[in-house]
Amino acid sequence: MIDVIDNKYFYLHNGAVAYLFGLLPNQQLGHLYYGEDLGELSADDLAYLTLHKNKASGTVKYSKKIKNFTLADHMQEYPTYGTSDFREGAISLEANDTYLYPDFKYDHFKITTGKSRKITVAASYGNDSENLTIYLKDTERQLELELSYSIFEESTAIVRKAKIVNYSQFEVEIKNLQSSVLDLPTANYNFLQLSGAWTKERHIITRPLTQGITKIESLRGASSHQENPFIALVDKNVTNDTGNIYASNLIYSGNFISQVEVDEWGQSRLMTGINPATFKWKLAPNQDFSTPEAVLFYTNDGFNGLMAQTHDFVTKHIIDQKWQKRDRPIVINNWEATYFDFNEEKLLKLATQAKQLGIECFVLDDGWFGKRDSDNSSLGNWTVDRKKFPQGLDHFSAQVHKLGMKFGLWFEPEMVSPDTELYNMHPDWIVRHPYNRFSVGRSQYVLDFSNPEVVDNIYRQMEKVIENAQVDYIKWDMNRNITEAYSPYLHSLNHPQGEFFHRYIQGVYKLYAKLLTRFPDLLIEGCASGGGRFDLGILFYSPQIWPSDDSDAAERLDIMSGTLLAYPLSTFSNHVSAVPNDQVKRITSLKFRQNVACFGPLGYELDLNKLSTEEKNQIKNWLRWYKENRKLLVNGTFDQLLKFDPSQNTYAWSVSNSNKQIVGFYRKLARPNETLDQYLPLKHLNDQQKYQINSDQMVSGRVLKKFGLREPYQFNASNPDTAQISGDFQSYLYQIKTIGRKI
Repeated sequence: MIDVIDNKYFYLHNGAVAYLFGLLPNQQLGHLYYGEDLGELSADDLAYLTLHKNKASGTVKYSKKIKNFTLADHMQEYPTYGTSDFREGAISLEANDTYLYPDFKYDHFKITTGKSRKITVAASYGNDSENLTIYLKDTERQLELELSYSIFEESTAIVRKAKIVNYSQFEVEIKNLQSSVLDLPTANYNFLQLSGAWTKERHIITRPLTQGITKIESLRGASSHQENPFIALVDKNVTNDTGNIYASNLIYSGNFISQVEVDEWGQSRLMTGINPATFKWKLAPNQDFSTPEAVLFYTNDGFNGLMAQTHDFVTKHIIDQKWQKRDRPIVINNWEATYFDFNEEKLLKLATQAKQLGIECFVLDDGWFGKRDSDNSSLGNWTVDRKKFPQGLDHFSAQVHKLGMKFGLWFEPEMVSPDTELYNMHPDWIVRHPYNRFSVGRSQYVLDFSNPEVVDNIYRQMEKVIENAQVDYIKWDMNRNITEAYSPYLHSLNHPQGEFFHRYIQGVYKLYAKLLTRFPDLLIEGCASGGGRFDLGILFYSPQIWPSDDSDAAERLDIMSGTLLAYPLSTFSNHVSAVPNDQVKRITSLKFRQNVACFGPLGYELDLNKLSTEEKNQIKNWLRWYKENRKLLVNGTFDQLLKFDPSQNTYAWSVSNSNKQIVGFYRKLARPNETLDQYLPLKHLNDQQKYQINSDQMVSGRVLKKFGLREPYQFNASNPDTAQISGDFQSYLYQIKTIGRKI
């Protein structure tokens, strides 16, 4: 999978993809190719691929010693700004307030196989990986740069990271160190991002690349509702199943930047990593610093090809494998049923009703601790409210377990309220600038998770509750972005405050790791005021994430369509909530809400006791069907069947395995005679196989593949007797099964 040719060219390939780079005349690394596998390469092939004529005639040359050579227009693996290349670089260093222009030249390489899963570091893993580390040295400044690459069997993903080691006797400040760079020879792409806001996360936005920098970023201390680290460069004529796409993502949950710079010759440079705007790292002699890993993806099979790659990678190489083998429990969350107004009796009544309908896990949300009767109290005081639970939380948990259900519990570990003992005893544990004026959000403050003592304190509090109450499931929330970032802890150590944001997110990962080491079977659902931290770093620890505080099914169609470009169905936590919906006040049918929420891990968030007998029976029957199809709905191969469109009104997607497909069809608003006998294109069919559609129609795979699946008949004035769907917010599910032997 990794060939080193003439100790000069490095060729990563696996049949699905190839990644090729080599030494430039100045002994730095030049990028040559990323795309479909090229097979065996000859010396003539390499000579052809490395042929380069300077476009930058007349500009600054790299060195007097090397004639006719400049970095200005070269594709590179890890560029430095200012060394005849004036595009933004991947690395920026200072020493004694002086900019350094490091000259990292190739020294040697190392190849290893396999990457173990180390819970202390959010990173990719897999026994099927081959890993290449290139060591480059700047001998004048006594610095070493290590560039790491990993390739996996049958995947187009290339995982990259950078590490710098200071072998000098002087302190160096890192101002910028990106995780990954991908130089491409053209800019004929649209830049795709997943953007939005609270309650409308990860909507698909595209814009054409043009000369200059196109970027997204977060400066909030989290990957954010507004942007997501995932970006893609897509062919301008891309479809669901055709067209080239290059994409990148970051295994990181803090401040990031993902950008593409187009130069004057139309070359594109994609970079992603820690956001340098809020970053400064003191690198003392004999110390090192490693970036988080970034992942590159390639496909020439359009959006469905991209999702096949991203979903497979996240499933196999990010999420803990044990969650592939275990059914995700169907949950009832009490939040929208009770908010803060509950006691043990009220909750037990809800749990009993949930069990009768077939729900498997009761999740107790905010309000169980301290004096938490509103959202302005008690965070950081993780002791049980005895008014609500006079016999203790362990007593209530035992009652839930006695019903045959799992027990889940809400925490917001990173926050503290000003009415707590923790806040008053440890003012130096609060993220707050020493100025007189500072910002307060949601009547709460952020704890300084860059301080290991803070992390240990919160861990000890959580450990006690989890052990005593035998907690099976945690909903981990984070409802406030970081403002006026300042760490008294870092100040006491004489570390630059620019280290804070990175050390903070490392502290978050440390708490995750401590909890999962102590409770390895604990299922943690990530949440950050909804989808404010939906990223690969959190997914390394939490196999599923609450995608948005907006549980409206119509809005979730857009949230899911965007999120699914980068993250598989198994990572969603989809809840059926009450109507009118609490966020947008929209009224949709129970059928529509369940037909949307069933794609992925399923939950409910409403007062079951207020439902009619008919609605309860509908849920009971639905849950029976969902359990029969859960493995397919959570872990099946996902495909979009209709074109992405910002003004989309109709949606169709499918999940499939070797012998079954489930297709979901959705229309937001009814329009008269919008379609008539239209068809949905299907994938993963066998020409020689016969298929049954919804237990009544039978058709050959050959015909079904050729013509597709007929859209459900829509109501209009002339067909009330034959309509399968009617009104606004329509939904229809198809089940397509193989029948008997092949034709």
